Amino acid sequence: MQKAVVLDEQAIRRALTRIAHEIIERNKGIEDIVIVGIRTRGIYLAKRIAEKIEQIEGAKIPVGELDITLYRDDLSIKSEDQEPIVKGSDIPVDIKDKKVVLVDDVLYTGRTVRAGLDAIMDFGRPAQIQLAILVDRGHRELPIRADFVGKNIPTSRTEQIVVELLEVDEQDQVSIHEKN
Repeated sequence: MQKAVVLDEQAIRRALTRIAHEIIERNKGIEDIVIVGIRTRGIYLAKRIAEKIEQIEGAKIPVGELDITLYRDDLSIKSEDQEPIVKGSDIPVDIKDKKVVLVDDVLYTGRTVRAGLDAIMDFGRPAQIQLAILVDRGHRELPIRADFVGKNIPTSRTEQIVVELLEVDEQDQVSIHEKN
């Protein structure tokens, strides 16, 4: 059951614009940057951030897609009776010695990001990996912290953050729901 909308379309757009500026500032430009989104919603956020950076800097930066399904440490728990669906990763450039900005929608326990880090390393050894997150909700189980955060939303473990994006859900919105 939805409790509250915490980010509307305009707030999401502002957060992504701020993250784009922070990425440029932290890296002193966009040289050697590759943005990689974690499937599913992280990919759309990565593309939007790359578009904002292109508007600001006047140059395109490569955007990749990362499927972490086989890297998850909770795979056996989630899918005892069914095989995982792997959609595949697509990183259009060699990431060796590049600055990779890993993008996802929600940072919670840190396990998705850990799986993303493992997956990235299978593509090569980047000079650096930075993490951009739309929503950080706390409750970390692993020592992982985002470099760029759209919004910190403290939650209880009985709550769930639901990110809806135009490309998948036909609207842009982040809301808090009570778990059943």
